Amino acid sequence: MKAKLNWDQYFMGVAKLSSLRSKDPNTKVGACIVNQRNRIVGVGYNGFPYGCEDDIFPWNNNKEDYYNSKYPFVVHAEMNAILNSTVSLEGCVLYVSLFPCHECCKSIIQAGIKEIVYCEDKYNGTDSDLAGKKMLDAAKIKYRKIEDFEIIIK
Repeated sequence: MKAKLNWDQYFMGVAKLSSLRSKDPNTKVGACIVNQRNRIVGVGYNGFPYGCEDDIFPWNNNKEDYYNSKYPFVVHAEMNAILNSTVSLEGCVLYVSLFPCHECCKSIIQAGIKEIVYCEDKYNGTDSDLAGKKMLDAAKIKYRKIEDFEIIIK
């Protein structure tokens, strides 16, 4: 008999499942916000804002052509999870498949989230990563990586 999932595995599974809704061909990110009673209070994935259709806005990731790339238009999973919540996020935990960028860190701090649990940190050491971690440290928000997380959905 297979052991049941612990809370970290369960909520990261929800975040990873949410990431499958993203249409981004390169980076699919999902997020799940959980309150102190282990209740999900927000879920999101990276995508364009409401009303901004894929046939008008690009999924291109060309950083040299910023305007004609996805970067100025995509709402990150963390921000969507925060915006999709209808309750206070004070003291909540954010589960996210990819460590947040510095812009998302600002919103996480402002929302009152107390901890970030993540799987991947592929931008570790970049300017955005360092700025985000500097703000999180100053705001005393914990962050920790789940090692070797894998979920298989059949």
